[in-house]
Amino acid sequence: MDKKSVTNELIERCSKYYNSDINNKVYSDAVIRNGLVDVALNHEAVANMHYHFSEEIDVGKVTNQMKTGRCWMFGALNCVRYSISNSLQMDEKNFELSQNYIFFWDKLEKSNLFLENIISTIDKELEDHEVIGLLNSPIHEGGRWGLFTKIIEKYGVVPKYAMPDSKASEDSKTLNQILNEKMRQYAKVLREMYRQNNTIDSIRDKKENMLIDIYNILCHFLGEPPKTFDFEYRDLNGVFHRDRDITPLDFYNKYSKVKPKDYIILVNYPTDDKPFGKTYSLKYHGNVVDDEPIKYLNVDINTLKELAISQIKGGEQVSFGCDVGKMSHREFGIMDMNLFNYETVLNTKFTMNKKERLMYKASGSAHVMTFTGVNLVDGKPNRWKVQNSWGESAGNNGFYIMSDEWFDEYVLRVAINKKYVPEEIIKAYEQEPIMLSPWNTLGPVF
Repeated sequence: MDKKSVTNELIERCSKYYNSDINNKVYSDAVIRNGLVDVALNHEAVANMHYHFSEEIDVGKVTNQMKTGRCWMFGALNCVRYSISNSLQMDEKNFELSQNYIFFWDKLEKSNLFLENIISTIDKELEDHEVIGLLNSPIHEGGRWGLFTKIIEKYGVVPKYAMPDSKASEDSKTLNQILNEKMRQYAKVLREMYRQNNTIDSIRDKKENMLIDIYNILCHFLGEPPKTFDFEYRDLNGVFHRDRDITPLDFYNKYSKVKPKDYIILVNYPTDDKPFGKTYSLKYHGNVVDDEPIKYLNVDINTLKELAISQIKGGEQVSFGCDVGKMSHREFGIMDMNLFNYETVLNTKFTMNKKERLMYKASGSAHVMTFTGVNLVDGKPNRWKVQNSWGESAGNNGFYIMSDEWFDEYVLRVAINKKYVPEEIIKAYEQEPIMLSPWNTLGPVF
C-alpha cells in the first residue's frame, strides 16, 4: 500500500473546514489566551459536586508524595496508618508512616527483580522485544497494592520519624537516573559473562555484589533503614506510651490491623482478551522475587462499587487505581464526566468507550488513591470522597470528589478485604492466573 503525504490540497481543505464555522475562531481565541481547561470548564458541574457524603471515614490529614511516583505507597500506607492510629486512639492528627522506608526496600527489590529478569532472558539477543522492554524501564517507580503487600510483609513499616523523607525521596528524578544507568551497566556485564561461558551460579554471585553496590547507593540517597526504633505516642487520655527497640516487622505485625495479604485485587478491564471471572497476571510484573504471582480478578464495574461501599461502611478505606488525568481538575479536586465541554469548545467528538480506550492505550491505571466516603441515594452511589496524596493545596484540603459516572469510566482496580467479599468471588480469585504479556493493557501506564 502506497503511503500518502500531507498535500497542499489537503491543507487547504483543513483551513476551509476550520474557517467555515465562526465559533471555531471565537473558541480558538479563548483557548489561545486562557488555555483549554479554563475555557471548557463547566461551572454547573462544579456546583453539583459538593463535599457531603452519607458514609464517611474521618482519616485525618492527607499526605504529599511530592515529585515522585510513590502514590501507591502513600495510598496503601494511609490505610495502614489509620488502622494503627485509630486502634490505639492516638492523640496525633499528623501521625504518618515512613514512605521513605518502603521506598528504599522497593528500589532494592526491584533492582534484584530486574537483574533476575536479565538472567532469565540472558540467552536472547539484545534486539529481542522482551529484552528491549526490560532495558527501556529497568527500575520504574510505579506500583500497586500487590507490590506493597510484598514489601510490608517482608520488611514491616516504621513511623515517619524513624526514617524521614530525604531530598531524593521527595524528588526522585536523579536517583532514578542513577539506578537505571547502573541497571543497564549491570545487564551488560551479566550478559557478557554468559557469552564468556560463565555458569549461571557465578553470574548470580556477581549479581549479589551488584546489589551490595545498589544498597550503598540507596543509603546515600535515602539513608539506611533502621533495624529497630522506639515507638512513642500519647493517647487521647493523655497517657504516654513507649515500645522500645522494636523491629519494623514486629511493629507492623503487632500494631497494624490492616494486613494487605488479607485483601484481594479486583479489576474492571472490559476488553475482549480478559473475560470476567478469570484471574490474570503479567510477565515480569512485581518487585520481590518469589513464587507467588501478583494477580487480579476481572469483574464487572458494579461489583467493584458494591464491595467498595461495603468496606467503607465497615470503617475501612479502599485503595484504588484509576486514570486520574482524565476529566479531572486538580485545583478544584473534582473528577466528573461533565466537568469539561471539550467537544463544544474544540468542535470535535470523543467517541471511545472504556473498553476501546483500554484496547487502544488511551487509558490505563496511572494513579492510586483511597476512597474514604460515598454518598448513597436510595442505596445507590452518586459521588465518592477520595483521599489523594498531592498535599493539602489540591482539592478540598487534599481530598477529591468523584462522580459515580467517572467511577464507571476511569476506576480500574480496588483492593478489598476478604471479609467483605462473597465466597464465590473468593473462589474465583483462587484460580491460577492467566499470564499476560508485559505490555498488556492490564499493565501500568508510565
